[in-house]
Amino acid sequence: MTPTHAGRPAALVTGASRGIGLGVALRLAAAGYDLTVSARDAARLEKSAGALAEGGGRVHPVPADMTVEDDVRRLAAEHAQHHGRLDVLVMAAGVGSAGSLEQTTAKRYDMQFAVNVRAPFVLLQHSLPLLRETAAMHPERGAKVIALSSITGVAAEPDLAAYGAAKAALISLCRSVNTEASAQGVCATAICPGYVDTDMSAHVRERIDPARMIRVEDVAELALSVTRLSACAVVPEIVVTRPGEQLWRA
Repeated sequence: MTPTHAGRPAALVTGASRGIGLGVALRLAAAGYDLTVSARDAARLEKSAGALAEGGGRVHPVPADMTVEDDVRRLAAEHAQHHGRLDVLVMAAGVGSAGSLEQTTAKRYDMQFAVNVRAPFVLLQHSLPLLRETAAMHPERGAKVIALSSITGVAAEPDLAAYGAAKAALISLCRSVNTEASAQGVCATAICPGYVDTDMSAHVRERIDPARMIRVEDVAELALSVTRLSACAVVPEIVVTRPGEQLWRA
């Protein structure tokens, strides 16, 4: 196991080659974290890792497919080997597919649960020992788990039944982490935004102006603020809605 740079915290970020995952990784790098970053597209991940390393920290890219359980286990192991501590685990890898209940195929349903629920579950199973160990070494701050969920996991949105169900399960998983591990300093937060201006929201840009969508920077700012909380503050979820007359607005 290779120790991290003197006193530098370490974070593992999935879905880190673009969108919200990259935005959060950039903020963590700027805040002084060493990083393990993962995404399925190896070439894009290498490019993102190069940009992240410009801040002077160590960045270890690990290409991984979140539908492959061996890849998820390997990701957790490689982070432990390269950094020796895990202060922040950011689970930003995700997949979505729109369609009514009648139109959603079992294949699309299974894919969304594999990436949005099963992969985070497996990653947590293999990361919790190091999270607990790191939290014990830094009891005031503890260790943080941040999962990128969705407002659809809190308030249903038409044509997103499978996606919303998967994201609701992810919120529940974060709550379970808190009941089982927050007493040892490992606290989990599900960030649940409405439509964020990323590639994943391209399918609604004809009816929702991207200029009125939530910014990646907004979500990254919330994620970074969670990492700054003491271990005494447990925030199970943060819901972020777009402006408008309707309170729960994807």
